[in-house]
Amino acid sequence: MFGQESEPVTLKRNVDVIVVPDGFSVNLEKGSLVYITQAMGGSFTIYFEGNLYRVAGKDADALGKEPLKPPELPANASAEDFNTLVWDQMRTIYDPEIPINIVELGLIYDCRISKLDDKNQYVYIEMTLTAPGCGMGEILVEDVREKVGIIPTVGKVDVELIFDPPWNQGMMSEAARLEAGLM
Repeated sequence: MFGQESEPVTLKRNVDVIVVPDGFSVNLEKGSLVYITQAMGGSFTIYFEGNLYRVAGKDADALGKEPLKPPELPANASAEDFNTLVWDQMRTIYDPEIPINIVELGLIYDCRISKLDDKNQYVYIEMTLTAPGCGMGEILVEDVREKVGIIPTVGKVDVELIFDPPWNQGMMSEAARLEAGLM
């Protein structure tokens, strides 16, 4: 199940994790030996007693890792700079089973940014999943809300999960198809 890339770690504290791919939460106890199988974008996929679990970036300390810090936005950032940062934040979100970010997977259908007021931005995102019944769907949606929501000047984020058009492998970037072995 896990190879040389897996890192054995003893949990430093009790931690709530998400079962992959089912999407429900369980608690793992301090002192449990787990194996980090994927560490991308600030969250972690771990292997423990025959199952995969997702550890949120905010709980990285339970694995002895540093939690992610919010991105920086220069005071004189242009609208283009802000847009780039939003997309860069979404690129830090990875499917827990596939080591490819959600942007390269083609899961982001639309991202619109508008002024909320003089100081804050409103970000509206439409996204989909690789499969409509994916148990990790709401977790990925929440990841998008959190990662975009921590950008300075973001006042509100709405993420809508849609399934029309249905996702297919043709929506993946060329780099993602190459990485997934589809080319």
